[in-house]
Amino acid sequence: MLGGYKIQGRRAAEIAASVERAVGSGELEPGQLLPPMRELAGELEVNPNTVAAAYRILRERGVIETAGRRGSRVRPRPATTGREAVRMDVPEGVRDVANGNPDPGLLPPLAKVFAAAAERNDREPVLYGDAAVEPELARLARAALDADGVPDGPVHVASGSLDVVERVLAVHLKPGDTVAVEDPGWGSLLDLVPAVGLRTAPVRVDDEGPLPDDVRRALGAGARALIVTDRAQNPTGAAVSAGRARALRAVLKEFPQVLLIEDDHGHGIVDLPLHPLAGVTHSWAFVRSAAKAYGPDLRLAVFTGDAVTVDRVRGRQLVGPGWVSRIGQRALAGLWAEGAVDTGAVSAAYAGRRDMLIGALADRGIAAHGRSGMNVWIPVPDETGAVARLLHAGWAVAPGARFRTGAGPGIRVTVSTLTRGEAVSLAEAIAAAVGAGPVRGYA
Repeated sequence: MLGGYKIQGRRAAEIAASVERAVGSGELEPGQLLPPMRELAGELEVNPNTVAAAYRILRERGVIETAGRRGSRVRPRPATTGREAVRMDVPEGVRDVANGNPDPGLLPPLAKVFAAAAERNDREPVLYGDAAVEPELARLARAALDADGVPDGPVHVASGSLDVVERVLAVHLKPGDTVAVEDPGWGSLLDLVPAVGLRTAPVRVDDEGPLPDDVRRALGAGARALIVTDRAQNPTGAAVSAGRARALRAVLKEFPQVLLIEDDHGHGIVDLPLHPLAGVTHSWAFVRSAAKAYGPDLRLAVFTGDAVTVDRVRGRQLVGPGWVSRIGQRALAGLWAEGAVDTGAVSAAYAGRRDMLIGALADRGIAAHGRSGMNVWIPVPDETGAVARLLHAGWAVAPGARFRTGAGPGIRVTVSTLTRGEAVSLAEAIAAAVGAGPVRGYA
């Protein structure tokens, strides 16, 4: 059953650690069946309740899954197999269009607002027990959310979009629950869900967002949460249209108990109108990160949601990190108040670079997707070959395997700093790379 590996330990924590070490080292492979609890208890000479507790620890950590009488087995995608392992190492002299970063030239200067925030902190230091949210930031965030039609709800702050998503999932779901996620979708999110002991149900995406029939199928099969990227979807650039929003809201009305999480990380870099889905289900959260428009190192996102969800997250945050730096919050509030980012100009810059590449690819008979944001998704028949040939030609692109579960192979290109001349050269290189080699997936 376990090949040559022998599980060891006398206490539940020791037994669980023994299994997890073997999964991490590859001695226990995904899908491998574990011994029945009574059988393992006999081998280890411990009480069966001890093994049951060990298996429970492993389930909660997302290492194994249990299917009733069919037993317990190592999860197909255990938490130790992160997609970051698929990240490209960019050799010297190779143009990096794989990193997903914004154009530094389009980010606002931070020195002035941080100096002002620090000077204010010298006068009015934030101490233990003070409010966790900067009032001016909450006011500005709520006003912007109101303008975009996001339902009313309390505003809170966390350390980026992924932090919000993890906390919201944790306060509503239990290990083993299923989350409907976009496919292709954000690689970090696709890693996060199994890492916290949850299952993923892939939902296909087109240029207008998640496909309603796929969402209905996933929720009907028991998914307890749905995560949607409203604009600048990573990696496809999809943006939820008005028509798609109506269709998705109609589906969500059929499942009012589902937890809805919306990620509007494109706020500030996309001028397409927002069409929020929130307000249909009882539990929901809507998050906006400052990373793409103001700088990834700000590590700050504002979010709202139904009162119960926000209160649960706030309570859990209080017994952990406590709060997100008020100095950082004041700096972001200052940037918002002074209009430091011209959304129209930034959006136009990224749109021009996307359109250059998509147009150059179309001239060569290659379809690509990039309705919003800073990335272009290019379906290819041979992902491994395309990535390798492009690297040889001097271009580092992101392998699609980082962003997909059941979706077809593809590559992602970050266009944030792409010039017109580079767009033509890259399109020529992609055409050459796609036009040769057998059909394979990236592994």
